[in-house]
Amino acid sequence: MYVRHLSVGDFRSYPAAEVALEPGITTLVGLNGQGKTNLVEAIGYVASLSSHRVATDQPLVRFGADRAIVRCAVVRDGRESLVELEITPGRANRAKLNRSPLPRTRDVLGTLRTVLFAPEDLTLVKGDPGERRRFLDDLLVQRQPRWSGVRSDYDKILKQRGALLKSAAALLGGRRGRGRRSQSAPDGVDPKAAAEEAVRTLDIWDDHLATVGSQLLYARLRLLRDLLPHLQEAYREVSANQSEATVVYRSSLHEEAAEAIAAGEVPEMDDLRTMLLESMARVRDQEVERGVNLVGPHRDDLVLGLGPMPAKGYASHGESWSFALGLRLAAYHLLRHDLGDDPVLVLDDVFAELDSGRRDRLAALISDCEQVLITAAVPQDVPAVLEGRTYAVTLGEVTPP
Repeated sequence: MYVRHLSVGDFRSYPAAEVALEPGITTLVGLNGQGKTNLVEAIGYVASLSSHRVATDQPLVRFGADRAIVRCAVVRDGRESLVELEITPGRANRAKLNRSPLPRTRDVLGTLRTVLFAPEDLTLVKGDPGERRRFLDDLLVQRQPRWSGVRSDYDKILKQRGALLKSAAALLGGRRGRGRRSQSAPDGVDPKAAAEEAVRTLDIWDDHLATVGSQLLYARLRLLRDLLPHLQEAYREVSANQSEATVVYRSSLHEEAAEAIAAGEVPEMDDLRTMLLESMARVRDQEVERGVNLVGPHRDDLVLGLGPMPAKGYASHGESWSFALGLRLAAYHLLRHDLGDDPVLVLDDVFAELDSGRRDRLAALISDCEQVLITAAVPQDVPAVLEGRTYAVTLGEVTPP
């Protein structure tokens, strides 16, 4: 799989740009702020419908423009597909595949698969649990695009259930006089009765959350089981066998279930659904008291370790880089194994951050990839072994070799 052509309009700093690409190594060279990362960001957006740099679409649209356009010609097994995305903040984005409109933007997922490594990936090791959950869920969607719909459904259920919990907490808080900002019940309705009705309604949302949450949790656990051997091998190669990388899934389920999962067990989906319902029942009073969802995949984390020690807080800067890089390389090799085809590998300003040993080892590991897109401030940042086509990027102008 490779990208043959990229076209952008009003995307980030570009009024317009056309970039012809080929299999093999392509390097975009330019000083910081010239627009090279914007181009690989556009390719990543086609693959994932999200940016590795920002959480919303608004920054992707050039200042003063109403929308951005990204077109990407993707070749796989000798067949070319054209993906067109229209990004319109505040409105529904639109997508076309081979010039035919699609009913849902997410229907383009799977046409292009990429694995991107960038300096921001240090947060996988040093950052909050949300960064590691996103890594898993993004990889789930890359592996099987249908999980995009499950993620969306889960987020909607969480929002609805959370709103109900907040409503119950506000009503009960005001009735109990605990200083929380009170919420008035509708005229003619007893606040106590309204609060009790909200709590009873939670049973319905418990069922919804357990049904969809068990699907997401099951998929994550299976993914982690498949990913771990690739991670351990990738980390050994990047770090020159300095230590062994480990990953433990820390679940928000009740203690017995969480311990089994941490030990590597992957319960069946129906069992996970039962565990979620039991866990929510155990913390129901706390959830109502606090007005927040306390159980589910949104509360889980990955505990990354090097040997017997947790990576977060103990790993050196170089070890953290190696672990983050190992996670991305593991994702790459898992997708390669599953698909029988190479995803596009993107290395965004990575080589300048690595010491010479890790730089050379990484270069050796990616030399056989079908397509590698590299961004760098200066050509000297890229190991000489990664020879290929080089574009100069200056103030939004892309100059071919």
